[in-house]
Amino acid sequence: MSKSVLTITLNPCIDKSSTVKEVIPEKKLRCEAPKYEPGGGGINVSRALKRLGIAADTIFTSGGRTGKLLEELLQKEELDIFPFPVGNETRENFIVVEALNNKQFRFGFPGLSISEEEQINMLRTIESINTFPDITIISGSLPEQVKPEFLKDMIQICKRKNSKVIIDTSGEALEIAVNEGVFLVKPNIGELAALSEKSELTEATMDEAANHLIQNGKAEIIVVSLGAKGAVLYSKKGKIQQSAPPVQVRSTVGAGDSMVAGMVSVLVNEGNEEELLRMGIACGTATTMAEGTGLFLKEDVDHLYQHLPQQHQGNGQ
Repeated sequence: MSKSVLTITLNPCIDKSSTVKEVIPEKKLRCEAPKYEPGGGGINVSRALKRLGIAADTIFTSGGRTGKLLEELLQKEELDIFPFPVGNETRENFIVVEALNNKQFRFGFPGLSISEEEQINMLRTIESINTFPDITIISGSLPEQVKPEFLKDMIQICKRKNSKVIIDTSGEALEIAVNEGVFLVKPNIGELAALSEKSELTEATMDEAANHLIQNGKAEIIVVSLGAKGAVLYSKKGKIQQSAPPVQVRSTVGAGDSMVAGMVSVLVNEGNEEELLRMGIACGTATTMAEGTGLFLKEDVDHLYQHLPQQHQGNGQ
């Protein structure tokens, strides 16, 4: 029996993207017609899971004109959405591709604050879910003035409901989440260093840092993203390293979220850790091949998964 999935996005957005011939300061630039796509960590995970044939309940904050557009875009993709209404406007991001050399410029705007009352009501809404999903993904940044401790309360609710919690965020929010103890976390090497209270890590000292967190109950699985080099998975079973295939990178938007979706798809179907890492890298890499803010094509994922280089395994000690 496959497992059920919930994604939670506290700081969703509309990704507005366009192309311009060349970016030149102080000159009026003629852009192509804009393209609007839904964005935000958990939302992208749900969208990617849909492409892998897996349905996820998708909870996100929604406010104002942009929030309504976000809801409409997600309905068009036939996601199971549960927008949580807030008073402030949902944010936008702006992405411009310079056609002359295919450079991408990404402009991210901050999410406006969610009031304390809205935060309390959101926690109550999550706690009131009757049949709680087996896996909960809390992904993306926090809006302005939302304290990272809010994540702690949310994680505690999910764990009380016996849901496996997967976290993909950064900064203090990531630190607080990991201190609470989660099932899976996906830091990059700099974030793993911060979690380990180190100024930096080498690939040699990465093993020690990841295993220390696992032994102290901070996470059952840690997948350290190494960008174009692939990723390393750590668990009590040991260490698995998977390099990424060389592809033409068009955009990195949504690649991390796609990687999470790929890993979750294997958890849903009760696959093993080797499959989890392979599928994560296949999905993340396939998204870098997509134009603008688009996510992967399923046929690209299938092709990459079959042709990934051999994994390297060890005890990680």
